[in-house]
Amino acid sequence: MFTGCGTAMVTPFRADGSLDEATLRRLVRRQIEEGIDFLVPCGTTGESPALTIEEHLRVVTITVEEARNAKRKVPVLAGAGGYFTREVIELAQECERAGADGVLSVTPYYNRPSQEGLYQHYKALAESIRIPIIVYNVQARTGVNVETSTLVRLAEIPNIVGVKEASGNISQIADVCHRVPERFIVLSGDDTITIAVVALGGRGLISVGSNEIPGPMTQLVRLAVNGDFSGARAIQRRYMTLLQVNSVESNPIPVKWAMSRMGLLDPVYRLPMVPPSDANQQKIDQVLESLKLLAEGAMSASRH
Repeated sequence: MFTGCGTAMVTPFRADGSLDEATLRRLVRRQIEEGIDFLVPCGTTGESPALTIEEHLRVVTITVEEARNAKRKVPVLAGAGGYFTREVIELAQECERAGADGVLSVTPYYNRPSQEGLYQHYKALAESIRIPIIVYNVQARTGVNVETSTLVRLAEIPNIVGVKEASGNISQIADVCHRVPERFIVLSGDDTITIAVVALGGRGLISVGSNEIPGPMTQLVRLAVNGDFSGARAIQRRYMTLLQVNSVESNPIPVKWAMSRMGLLDPVYRLPMVPPSDANQQKIDQVLESLKLLAEGAMSASRH
């Protein structure tokens, strides 16, 4: 269900900071129309730490509604993570009740649990819901790495079905692909190394860049998974500058700015996230202009 390219959806806000439900629905429809394989609302790209529980569940519910009502049904992998296991369980149960097909759960952050603590955390989560779970490993953000031996243990739990690997450690990802069972899905958590992860045995990507270019990113992943690495590299070469500039500041600051310049949403963030610096705004605009992704009049408006 969660192979291919999935979009780590941004969460759009209105100028007053409230949830922009109409824009969210448009963004979900755009993703589905352009061929995305699955949707990931309320991950960290969706600014989930800055959402209330009610807003979090509203975003998941809207995404599920749009995905189910579309001509082409698309699975929804809802974000449900945190540093307190009991609260993560409660959130995951609410996401299940809201109709999510699975949950993406980032490792507990800040408190940096041991490997045994990580195992017991995910085991408790798996026992509390029926839908599949994808572990999200991103040490640079959370301060803790899910070691391969721990993933091998977790893979024995039936509804823990995969991992989003954003460790950035290619050797570790190769080891994971080698040691987990065939049924266990390894997904890249980094757009720029997706081809490498697929070549090692990965089966897809949870993408930031597909917020901006869902069609090309989906095609890149499909080509790679089908063994057409030359075709996948051609797409990556075309869009590499965009994938790189998405990291010029902390995610999702650049991608939301880019989407605003593409005319997809308003550039509204919740503190402590703020718009990119003037210099980085110019960098992002220049990349968008070179790829002909800027909304009509956007660059001229910025110059006046």
